[in-house]
Amino acid sequence: MSSAVMSNALPIKVENLSKRFGEFEVLRALNLEVVDGAIHGLVGLNGAGKTTTLECLLGMQQFNAGDVRLLGYPPSQLHRSQGGVVSIFDSPSLHPQLTVRQALEHALLLCEKPVRTPAQVESLLGISQYSQFRVRTLSLGNRRRTSIAQALLGSPRLVILDEPFNGLDAGGVEDVMALIRQLNQEEGTAFLLSSHQLAYLEKICSHLSILHQGQIVVSDRVEQLFNQQSSQLQIHCDDVVRACSIVQGIPGVTIQDNSEQGVLTLELLQVDSAYINQQLVSKGIMVKQLLWKRASLNSLFHSITARENDEQVAS
Repeated sequence: MSSAVMSNALPIKVENLSKRFGEFEVLRALNLEVVDGAIHGLVGLNGAGKTTTLECLLGMQQFNAGDVRLLGYPPSQLHRSQGGVVSIFDSPSLHPQLTVRQALEHALLLCEKPVRTPAQVESLLGISQYSQFRVRTLSLGNRRRTSIAQALLGSPRLVILDEPFNGLDAGGVEDVMALIRQLNQEEGTAFLLSSHQLAYLEKICSHLSILHQGQIVVSDRVEQLFNQQSSQLQIHCDDVVRACSIVQGIPGVTIQDNSEQGVLTLELLQVDSAYINQQLVSKGIMVKQLLWKRASLNSLFHSITARENDEQVAS
């Protein structure tokens, strides 16, 4: 198949992927798509199958059924992507006796189409000062930065990162997220980030898939997933009684609390807080303050996995 055809293929397309270890089915008819330009988070409880999924995508594990394509290539032919796919796992795989610069120079020899020099990627990852340090002397965070630097010698169309924030301090996390955003926005690089650190994924991901008991149970744009969850709106106003009468008939609005003087708390589902404000003000209510609190990725994740557990018990 020509490279022109492959260039039109999705970064990741997985259909009905199943994987068993003996009698235990780790992945069950799993479906996953990562579209061009996405920063796609893959989350799941420990044992949900995240690492197994990545290993099947990359040809590190044989699977029992299904179809897997990265940039249009099956796992056995990823070498044909000519560096279009890069993956970095939780534990950096670097020769401990090499210096950072030597590790990057070695990777450069294996890079089909390098677009950056070792010095440039050292600067990108903030490890220039460690250039002559041996890998074994580096912290886990700086070994991770060195691994990412190796990956960025070329210009991959898809980068797969397993637990990309492990071992990084707060500054390191911000640096890595800034780099991901830069590559995504400036070069269109798609990312699949597998992590249990939901707060970081919430800051950076455009899309999210939740893996639960071997299946993708939810997959969508992050914004759309949050729109399907209720949010809380606290309204400070001059007439709570009248405000209640105005909002109680609006679809998607539930009054949670109006017991505190001057404060009305609502639960909103697919209702814009600006619309609520407009309704109140247009009817003469003096709104002094609106405090909006949407669901977090953590609460969204636990809500969806709990719902899936309840449905399985009921069935």
